[in-house]
Amino acid sequence: METRIPTEHVPLPLAQEKRRSLTLEALVDVDEGRTVDHGLMRAWADSLDDDRPLPLPREEI
Repeated sequence: METRIPTEHVPLPLAQEKRRSLTLEALVDVDEGRTVDHGLMRAWADSLDDDRPLPLPREEI
């Protein structure tokens, strides 16, 4: 099976601003308590190579 990796050329300042924006959004989430337990995320990531990976964990309530 042939596969391809999609790529795009994005001007560096635009990419840096997007990264900054996403980082600031993430920091607000943390400040407001919208987080996911590290152990749950680790278990999810470790399961991605399995035949039946775990569902993506959701934020703690």
